[in-house]
Amino acid sequence: MYTDEIKEAQKEYLLRLADDRMILSQRLSELCGHGPILEEDIALTNISLDLLGQAKLYYEKVAELSDEEVTADDWVFFRDEREYWNVLLVELDNEDFAHTIVKQLIFDVFEILLYGEMINSKDADLKAIAEKSIKETKYHLRHSHEWMLRLGGGTEESNRRLRDAIEFLWQYTGELFYTDEVDDILVGAGIAPDVSKFRDEYYKTLNKILVESELEEMDPNVWMQSGGRDGRHTEYMGHILATMQYLPRSMPDAQW
Repeated sequence: MYTDEIKEAQKEYLLRLADDRMILSQRLSELCGHGPILEEDIALTNISLDLLGQAKLYYEKVAELSDEEVTADDWVFFRDEREYWNVLLVELDNEDFAHTIVKQLIFDVFEILLYGEMINSKDADLKAIAEKSIKETKYHLRHSHEWMLRLGGGTEESNRRLRDAIEFLWQYTGELFYTDEVDDILVGAGIAPDVSKFRDEYYKTLNKILVESELEEMDPNVWMQSGGRDGRHTEYMGHILATMQYLPRSMPDAQW
């Protein structure tokens, strides 16, 4: 039986995990019908659905832990921008295909390491989610890694676009390792993994892939963007929610 402190910390932690995946899924879904080739259109859509499924599991767990009567849908469709706690990375515009792939790579590498630690969680539900999700994430990482190699070793233009994407998006990697008292409580209880333990491995893996993709290594010890975990988002976030929440907010009592 968890204490009230652990229960409240777990709710916030789960919302962060859910929001990351929900917003990234929404971003990827925008590319449905707009992929560069048919196979890639299908691949990106499948990744989006995987992330949506993961987010749903977290939201449902939050709903179970809540004292009030709420559902997973309530957490998705009836919270405002400042009530979302996703990292800034996932809400950024797709820009071009290189940005989409680099963003996905940055997230995928982190996910592999996170789930690799989360499978040891003392919380049975988190452990089960991690065991299921790591299988999906291995495919996601293989997909983004292969595209990095293809674009980096392709034409001068594709290499340049890839380089521009990583140079811009790198400043958003640091927020993935954001921690506060919520994490401290759950790490101490053996529920959540200590992300600081794999920070060095994360950047080492990313830089290895960059070199393989004919790009230069990046410095992990530079100034990083932050704010998403505190509900302070980019100008993109409001537009995402306007699209995502319009229908359920317009007809909240509708039955599907």
